[in-house]
Amino acid sequence: MRLYDYLPSGNSYKVRWVCAQLGITYTHMPIDIITGETNTPEFRALNPAGQIPLLELDDGRTLAESNAIIRYLADGSPLVPSDPFDHAKMLQWQFWEQYRHEPAVAVARYIHHYAMDTRATELPALMTKGADALSVMDAHLARRDWFVGEACSLADVSLYAYTHVAGEGGFALSDYPNVTDWLARFAAQPGHITIDRVPD
Repeated sequence: MRLYDYLPSGNSYKVRWVCAQLGITYTHMPIDIITGETNTPEFRALNPAGQIPLLELDDGRTLAESNAIIRYLADGSPLVPSDPFDHAKMLQWQFWEQYRHEPAVAVARYIHHYAMDTRATELPALMTKGADALSVMDAHLARRDWFVGEACSLADVSLYAYTHVAGEGGFALSDYPNVTDWLARFAAQPGHITIDRVPD
């Protein structure tokens, strides 16, 4: 398999983290989204949406969208709850991550890194939305160690990716003690890799 990936991307990190956990090997194909490498005709032929991560299977089929990719890769593993309700709750949190969390937390981080000169006016609204999302997470984690069930699932993977680097977007994670405890639990798991690393 080939993974087309931009190393700082939290969405790409989800896929690398799951592969590291499950011992899945692939060829890493670095794509620089800042210089427009996702907009080349060659990449658009693989993913017309022009986004990473993109997984190319051995038979040439491609799969986009980070949460869809990790669901495919983790099928049958402990990262996917076997109980139908817990499975649905996992999906609930993953949908919420892409709709409520990532559009605020990840975009604020992107602006701080790459677009302060052109998009800084967006930050006040993003900070409010991101703080609301982190507050929802903190309240949920006050009663449990993981987002779904009694163990780490793909819900945690999806939410960890951009939450653990939320400070780079100007969010004070110390304001969310249950979230910070959860971040530490997640990072303490065997086989954990950091966002800047491609598994050996």
